Parts: sequence; C-alpha cells; structure tokens
Amino acid sequence: MKVGDISGKTIEQPKAAVDDAAVEKTLDILRKQRTKFVAASRPSRDGDKLTVDFQGTIDSQPFDGGKAENFIFALGEHRMLPEFEAASRGMSVGESKTVTVKFPGDYHGKDVAGKEASFTLTVKHIDEPQLPELDAQFAKSLGVADGDLSKMRSEIRANVEREVKKRVEARLKNQALEALLAATPLELPKSLVEMEAQQLVQRAAQDLQARGVKLDQVPLNPQQFEDTAKRRVALGLIIAELARAEKLQPKPAEVRAMVEQEAQSYESPAEVVKWFYMQPQRLSEMEAMALEANVVKWILSKAQVQDKEISFDELMGASA
Repeated sequence: MKVGDISGKTIEQPKAAVDDAAVEKTLDILRKQRTKFVAASRPSRDGDKLTVDFQGTIDSQPFDGGKAENFIFALGEHRMLPEFEAASRGMSVGESKTVTVKFPGDYHGKDVAGKEASFTLTVKHIDEPQLPELDAQFAKSLGVADGDLSKMRSEIRANVEREVKKRVEARLKNQALEALLAATPLELPKSLVEMEAQQLVQRAAQDLQARGVKLDQVPLNPQQFEDTAKRRVALGLIIAELARAEKLQPKPAEVRAMVEQEAQSYESPAEVVKWFYMQPQRLSEMEAMALEANVVKWILSKAQVQDKEISFDELMGASA
C-alpha cells in the first residue's frame, strides 16, 4: 500500500483568541450552571419553575395523561403546549384558570392527537432563578481555596485556553485525517470492516445500557455502523503504513506528554498520570493517540496549511 500525495491538500488552522470577554462569558455560564431556585411572591414569568395541578377533559370526559398534581415545569422552555404555557404566564400562587388547548396532529399521544382539550390549571408554587453572587464563596465553589476572585478568573482563563487548544487540535486532526483518506483510496478487506462494525455495535450497546436504555427499545444493526467502520479500518491501515514508512511511532516522552496533557483536566493530575501507567491497556490508548498526533503533524508538514480567524463563540458553540 502506498500513501497518497497530500501536498496539494489545503487545511485551515483555526485561530481563536481567549480575551477578557471570553472569560466573562464562561463565568456567566458557570454561574447559570449553579442557579438556585427560590420561592417568588410575584406573578409567574419566563425562567420560573412552576408547580401546578391540572385536570383535562376532551368533550367533557377525562382522558389518560390529562391529570397531574404537583407537576413541575420551566416556563419559557416550550416543553408544554403553547396555549398551556401562555395561560401559565402571569399567574399567581393559588390562582386557577381554565385553558383550551389543541393537540397537534402529530402529537405522540395518538388518542388525543388533533383533538381539543380543556384544562383546569392551578398554580401551587412559583420558584424564580437566583444566580450566585460573584464573591469569595462562589470562587471557593470553583475550587479556589482562598476565594480570591482574580485567581478564580486566572484559573478560568487557563481552563478556557486548554479547551480552545483542544478544539483547535480536534478540528485540525479531523481535516488532516480526511485529507489522508481522500488521497489514499483503498480496497478494504470485508472481514475487517465487519469485525469493526460488530465492535462498534458492542460499544453502542454498552453505552445505551449504561444510560439505562433497554436494547430491545433501540435495535442495533451492524449495517448502521458500516460507514464509520470503513473509515476506522481505512485510517488504521493508512496510519500503520505511515508509522512504518516514516518512522512515526511515538517515543516514551511523547506518550508521557500525551498522558500529562490528558491529566491536566483533573483535580489531581499526578494521581491520574500514575493511574494511566498502572494498566498497560490504558497506556496503549495513549500510545495510539500519540501516534495519531505524530501522523497529524506529518500531514500538516506536507499539506498547505492556512490560518483562519474564527470567533470564540463559533469555536466553542460547535462541536469540534
């Protein structure tokens, strides 16, 4: 097998700045993640969590799923029928009203799909969101032991810079490997593709079971994974050939650097590094990642690499 010529391929290298605005935006997200809800004594509005009782009828008759007590929902998230949300907005604790709703024709409950229902709605609690104050207590909740706010911002900046670097590298890696695949068409052994597809099925099944999903609810077919399997097999063969021909096998120091980089996102990096070196299988995963990194470097040294300015929001908003 001969690896194709990638000298004519163009790869865009994203450039994103981590400025003060990016740090403050991340800080806002961290605050919102720690939102607490406290009782409100005013009428309800978007963002509140409402606790309600409701009783619905169709043609004056109760129906399955039409009644609930102490039902909680977030107002403004559009998880309820539009008429139900509109009626709930502006209500006070203890207030009741009747609202007419029209179930969509494609509503998941087939018995009520397309029908009109009347609901009696009573608001029992209104809880409003309360963001934590930007104070020493908040800094401590983020792991800054002495509660120093400037130190907290410095740590957030370092974390964001790490995440930006990670996403830029992921985008570069994806482009580089796609260029490699496009330049090296292969006739893939059917048995390898089938084996890889089966392994992907097993991983998907384990993931679903870990989430509490019953496998009979989500049938898994190896054919669903065929394209991914072909890509993985092709990359495996090409990377193995490149490692041999260009001597790209990672050195121990390169593997160690990969392990340490992976460990940086944990509270005790040194302990995580030890954990990796305690099991050969864990280390082999890092060796594979280090080899892939060397292959990507080799591709970038051969292809046409162009810098591309990209906004922080664009980089962080889309998965790499």
